[in-house]
Amino acid sequence: MDVTELKQKELFDKKADLFEAHYSDKYTEEYRRRFMYGEMIKGLDLKGKKVLEAMCGSGQATPFFLEQGAQITGLDISEKLIESFKRQFPQCDAICQSVFDNEIPDNSFDHVSIIAGLHHLHPRVDDCVEEVYRILKPGGSFMFMEPHSGSMPDVFRKIWYKIDKSYFEENEASVDIEHLKKRFEGRFEYTRTVYTGFLAFLLVYNSYVFRMPLKWKKYYSPFLLWLDRVAEPLQGKFGSCIVVGQWKKIGE
Repeated sequence: MDVTELKQKELFDKKADLFEAHYSDKYTEEYRRRFMYGEMIKGLDLKGKKVLEAMCGSGQATPFFLEQGAQITGLDISEKLIESFKRQFPQCDAICQSVFDNEIPDNSFDHVSIIAGLHHLHPRVDDCVEEVYRILKPGGSFMFMEPHSGSMPDVFRKIWYKIDKSYFEENEASVDIEHLKKRFEGRFEYTRTVYTGFLAFLLVYNSYVFRMPLKWKKYYSPFLLWLDRVAEPLQGKFGSCIVVGQWKKIGE
């Protein structure tokens, strides 16, 4: 592990219980199902397919992928989160290794998902996507959700990252999707790129980041989930907090 990875590992080991509580509650799960999962897997049949959940945490997305009939392997650098993953999903494989340095063979997974993990990896985001490309079978899909650069919310995100040193490391930043598309042109087919995320993304999905008390979420979440659905068609890239993507590896 390099220094930045080690810092991220220490951060997530330290805050694993709090992280799991905020990202596993029913309202955060409802957000993922309404605004993320459908776009990530649109047009894909996951039944019987091998899916690597890279940077899986304790497995917040795992129940959804299992519902689709996928065969899941979780990969995360945090021992504490991987142990939680193993306890919850004994039917799944689990690997406690770095997304950059692991023993996964080439062309071994039908699909790879990363949910809100790439933005923790600067300046090595390109290296991570290279590793995803290596692991994917030809024709397999890379499914992801990330905060993206070039938006109005990203201006405020940069300020927040600088202020909030207890939850964020210096290497964290939004992901430049246009750069990645140019970098991997001819290697991925960019099947879906959807921009979304409004107040529900900030205060429901990211209640952990904004220190929202869990007991409050049941009061404000239904309204904000509705509001995000209303706002979504009007936002575009500039007004949205996140990008949801599905990229298909072009066969070798």
